Amino acid sequence: MTDPNNKDEKAAGLSWPRIGGVAFAMALHVAGFMMLMAPVSAPPPPDEEDQVVPVSFTDPPPPPPPPPPPPPEKVVVVTTVVNTPRPSPTPPPPDQPPVVYNDPNANSEVAPPPAPPTVTAAIPVDVAPAQDISANSILKPKYPLEELRDGVTGVVRLRVSIDANGNVLAVVVDKSSRNRNLDRAAIEAVRKWKFNPGMKNGQKVGGDVIVPVNFTL
Repeated sequence: MTDPNNKDEKAAGLSWPRIGGVAFAMALHVAGFMMLMAPVSAPPPPDEEDQVVPVSFTDPPPPPPPPPPPPPEKVVVVTTVVNTPRPSPTPPPPDQPPVVYNDPNANSEVAPPPAPPTVTAAIPVDVAPAQDISANSILKPKYPLEELRDGVTGVVRLRVSIDANGNVLAVVVDKSSRNRNLDRAAIEAVRKWKFNPGMKNGQKVGGDVIVPVNFTL
């Protein structure tokens, strides 16, 4: 231990308490620095809990349906038609030749052949021209108004000349009704009539036809 009253030590400038305090402070700093530099151990990891995974059991899907069976093969029936020739019919036996008796008798006379039919030549018939009543009944003579009002009647006889086709060529009064208007009305109507031509030697011919026209009330 130093003596505080030692003048030599004071003169040398050494202070042991101060040196010890400084050394202690440095030691603390070094210890703290070492503690800081030492690796810090990590805290132990917490115990991991066992993870529970829920598992659900499901039925497996049904197997796919089996493929449909292949269609049955069509059975092709081949029909063979065999034409069996029909047996030809047996011809009938030939007719037996007639028995000819050469012995003459009363019935063995040969009949004479029949006479050929007579052909009568068609003789053409001559026909005179005539009036076509069915066609002319539509074209009746027109009654004159004056004679109709006065009640005049009469019969006109006309001579009509026609050609081979039945057309009217000329009309003349063969016998008058003694009324000019009645005669004129009869002529105008008959000129429009049709007639049947005549026949001579099978050919159509014209001619004259007498036509009476009667005016009555």
